[in-house]
Amino acid sequence: MFGGNGNDNTFPKTGLNKITNGEFIYLPNFFSKSESDFYLKALTEKVIWKQESMNIYGKNIDFPRLTAWYGDNDKPYSFSGITLCPTPWNEEILAIKNKIEPESKVVFNSVLLNRYRSGSDSISWHTDAEKELGKNPVIASANFGETRKFQLRHRITKEKLEIELKHGSLLIMQGELQHFWQHQVPKSAKPLKERINLTFRVIL
Repeated sequence: MFGGNGNDNTFPKTGLNKITNGEFIYLPNFFSKSESDFYLKALTEKVIWKQESMNIYGKNIDFPRLTAWYGDNDKPYSFSGITLCPTPWNEEILAIKNKIEPESKVVFNSVLLNRYRSGSDSISWHTDAEKELGKNPVIASANFGETRKFQLRHRITKEKLEIELKHGSLLIMQGELQHFWQHQVPKSAKPLKERINLTFRVIL
């Protein structure tokens, strides 16, 4: 069952939220409505989107979403059996990055973009704890488009949390969180519009 932290019915709070083995900053209105509308349109049209796939038991299975990897040109990223080589930053992604960095207190060198075309697109349980990210990585997640449920699950206690990430929101995950919590964006049977998510990170 998904819920809040303890008996706090206002969870998550705007700002810093401390949880078992980690913490996150939740800013539901980090980008204005006009900024969010602009970035959703620009990212949809200008990002070089790809349909990646992974090999499962000898079969290539398409990811249930489109992806893109942007950043410094010497920082490839490997996950789910694939290695992504970065596309150079574009103007809009750099503008988003520059706005997020003072809040996160981190200078990011890479970003993974996910495009969820409908409620049928999703990402399953995982952590952003690859060796390229180092110990206690800071992951800053900017969200544009349809509101989607973002779920967290502690790997040991199985505690579960849920946050609705809406148009223009920013979620910064930090501390030990990536080592102890998995996260996912589940499928939805409801008819949902497109959502674009950017997760900024530092590749060592």
